[in-house]
Amino acid sequence: MSMLAIVVSLALLILLAYRGISVLLLAPLMASLAVLLSGDAAFLLPVYTDTFMQALGGYVIQFFPLFLLGALFGQLMADSGAAQAISHGIVRRLGTRHVVLTVVLACAVLTYGGVSLFVVAFAIYPIGRELFREANVPKRLIPAAIALGSFTFTMTALPGTPAIQNAIPIPYFGTNSFAAPGLGVIAGMIMLGLGMVYLQSRVRKARAADEGYGVHTEKETDAAEQDEPRGMTLPLALIPLVMVIGLNALFTYGVFPALDMSAIDDAFENVSSQSQAGLWAILVALSSASTWLIVIRWRHWADLKATVNKGVFGSLLPIFNTASEVGYGAVIASLAGFAIIRDAVLNVSPDNPLISEALAMSVLAGITGSSSGGLSIALETLGEEYLALAQQAGIDPELMHRVATLAAGGMDTLPHSGAVITLLAICGLTHRQSYANIAMVTILLPVAALVSVITLGTLFGSF
Repeated sequence: MSMLAIVVSLALLILLAYRGISVLLLAPLMASLAVLLSGDAAFLLPVYTDTFMQALGGYVIQFFPLFLLGALFGQLMADSGAAQAISHGIVRRLGTRHVVLTVVLACAVLTYGGVSLFVVAFAIYPIGRELFREANVPKRLIPAAIALGSFTFTMTALPGTPAIQNAIPIPYFGTNSFAAPGLGVIAGMIMLGLGMVYLQSRVRKARAADEGYGVHTEKETDAAEQDEPRGMTLPLALIPLVMVIGLNALFTYGVFPALDMSAIDDAFENVSSQSQAGLWAILVALSSASTWLIVIRWRHWADLKATVNKGVFGSLLPIFNTASEVGYGAVIASLAGFAIIRDAVLNVSPDNPLISEALAMSVLAGITGSSSGGLSIALETLGEEYLALAQQAGIDPELMHRVATLAAGGMDTLPHSGAVITLLAICGLTHRQSYANIAMVTILLPVAALVSVITLGTLFGSF
């Protein structure tokens, strides 16, 4: 009965989330439904106040600083004009002959530098819209181009990316954001290369059919969207992005390893400097880059207080959405039926925990429609088991880290995904018009990259 309860609960979660109901409400309701259907009605309130809320609170305690600083940095990049200057600079250099590549690279540069993918989508869409219209390329391809640059290789593959997906495995595996850098670069090249080949084939097919941009009702581009902010040049705009990656690397490999942090471990019972230094490095990098942006643009801010407040408030919904999914996962994991699911997943490939891990991350990311949510739930419930299996099999935790992030970034963009729904809303398009192309570049190609990394990691280890 417990297995059926889990299936029914998950099915309703997916269906209702697809229909736009907030996961803040859905997660506790569907968790409660699973408990009731399992025949544990007497435990309903304790499960909510203890299991659900403790898991939710634990996630917020661990990752809120990263969500907060990431959202603030993204808002500062947008309102300072840095994001706009970068996108315009790439447009000037590539022109309208390579409109798909222009949009993909603009998104990639911004997201790899730490800008929120939602901020990037809002910033790049007006530029992409005008480029595609001028080049007479179908508008329905814009979401796939933005998704390829924002939702794939810069989110899960490239070493050092400050994306939350790349930070979540750090405390579980004792790694850092540069885990398995060689394999990450290979996976990134696969996703970018195959993604561009696919999208360019769609462009050629549309041109052969004389499809054109299409007829769409949309607001015209404002002058503010076309003009670069005063004094914000491309080199100046790139500095904060370089700071995020550079300082992250400096503190990960230089500063923190050189420090004797045993006093920290002794003073704080729940702190392990070895497992958390990678997360601290990202926080230092984002804080420094945000401070630099505020200082360098001090005389040009229209309303710095409003920008800071918008960035700070913008972090609340994403983290509580994800934390609610983690709470839901904790409740599901406490049910008797989950033990059957867990054992089945762990035994998929007893000799290679990489395959089992990839399957678990993919399934949970697909169920929740969120890479960070699926990753958090999987590691919260199975992280210790996977680390133990990796140690027994002699697998580098860095390889486990990279496989986990890649797997979570494959099935997370099913139709009910919040990121997909938001992207289509920004572009003013429907699932029918654009989802097939989004799925190709954000599901099939990342899965191909994941298979390649598992194969290479199994044969040659982590590098």
